[in-house]
Amino acid sequence: MLSLSFVDGLLNLPWWGALLATLGLTHVTIIAVTIYLHRHQAHRALSLHPAVAHFFRAWLWLTTGMGTRGWTAVHRKHHAFVELAQDPHSPSIYGIRKVLTEGVELYRKETSNAETLAKYSHGTPDDWLERQIYERFAWHGIGLMLAIDLVLFGCLGLTVWAVQMMWIPIFAAGVINGLAHWWGYRNFETPDRSTNVTPWGLLVGGEELHNNHHAFASSARFSLQPWEFDLGWAYIRVLERLGLANVKKVVAPPRIDTLKSSVDLDTLRAVVASHVHVLADYAQRVVHRVHRDEIALAPQNTRRAIRPLKRLIYRAERRLGDDERACLALGLTHSRALTTVYDLYRQLVALFNERQASQDRLLHVLQQWCREAEETGIAALSEFAQRLAGYRLAA
Repeated sequence: MLSLSFVDGLLNLPWWGALLATLGLTHVTIIAVTIYLHRHQAHRALSLHPAVAHFFRAWLWLTTGMGTRGWTAVHRKHHAFVELAQDPHSPSIYGIRKVLTEGVELYRKETSNAETLAKYSHGTPDDWLERQIYERFAWHGIGLMLAIDLVLFGCLGLTVWAVQMMWIPIFAAGVINGLAHWWGYRNFETPDRSTNVTPWGLLVGGEELHNNHHAFASSARFSLQPWEFDLGWAYIRVLERLGLANVKKVVAPPRIDTLKSSVDLDTLRAVVASHVHVLADYAQRVVHRVHRDEIALAPQNTRRAIRPLKRLIYRAERRLGDDERACLALGLTHSRALTTVYDLYRQLVALFNERQASQDRLLHVLQQWCREAEETGIAALSEFAQRLAGYRLAA
C-alpha cells in the first residue's frame, strides 16, 4: 500500500526493495554513460533516437551533474594522448592510487580547460537545454535527484542518493580510468597499457573490456572473443530492434580465404584494415609457437634468458622500459629463430605505421615480407605468410 509518510516514502519499500531499486537506478546511469556518452557521443559508433538521447542526457544531469560536452572532450583527449603527459587521467602519469581515489577531480580539472573543450567537443549537443539547464545548473540536477529519492524512499532515500552519487566516481572515473590501464588481461598489443578487467562486462556495462575498446575505438561492440560478454552491446541490440538506435560500425573478425594464395591489393587493404588482428594473430601463431620450440631445444643455462621473449617480442616499443629492452636484447642473442621472428614482427609494424607510401609500394613491401617469411625455414612463419595471403575485405 502506498504511503506518503516521510519515513517510508511514496513507495514504502522494505530495505531489500530499496537495495534492488538502488542497483537498478545506478545501472541506468552506467548504461547512459557507456551507450550515450561513450559509444554514441565520444566515438560516434552508433546513432540514437532523439527521445533516447534526451532521456540519457536528463538522467545523467540528475545522477552525475556531468555535461555531454565536457565528458566527451575529456575522453577524446584521453584517446589522443593516452598515457602521455597530456592524458587527463592516466595512472602511468598520476599513479594508480590518485586515479582510483581522485578520478573525478582529474575529470573536473580537465573540463575547466577551455582549450580541451574547444578542440575535442565538436558534434556534441549545443542546444538551449545544454547551455541553459544542464551546464548552467549542473549541481541543481543532483539536488533534484536527492529530492526525488527522499519522496520515493523516505529516509532511505538519502542512502539511495549517496550510492548513486558514488557510483560513477568509483566505477567509471576510478575503476575504468585507473584499473583498466593497470591490471587485467590483453587481447591486443595496443601502444598503451589498456586491459580488459574481466571478460564479462556486467557491472559497468561492458566498459570492463577496455583493451578491446582501445584496439577498436570506433566499434559499438566491445566484446571480441567468444567467451566475452558486453552488456552495453546487448542493450544496443535491443534499442536497434526497437528502431531507437542505428549501429554505424562494429569490428568483425578478418575474413580469410584459405584457397587464396597470392598477395594482391585486396590482400593489402584487408591486412591493413585488420592490422590489430594480424599482429595479435602473429603473436599467437608465430611468437608463442617458435618460443615454445626454442625453450624446448635450448640448453638449461640459456632458458632463463629466452623465457621473457614470449611477451617482449611483440610489446609496443613505447611500453618497453630500459630493463625490458636489455632483457630483450640479451634473450635474442641466444636464439636466431626468435631474432628472425622479432625482426619480421617489427617490419610488419612499420608497414602498418606507414602513412606516406603509395599502395603499390606497400603491396611490394608486403609481398617481399611474405617471401622472406617463407624462406626463413621456420614453419610457423611460412604458415603465417600463407595465411596472410588469404586475407580479404568483407563483402
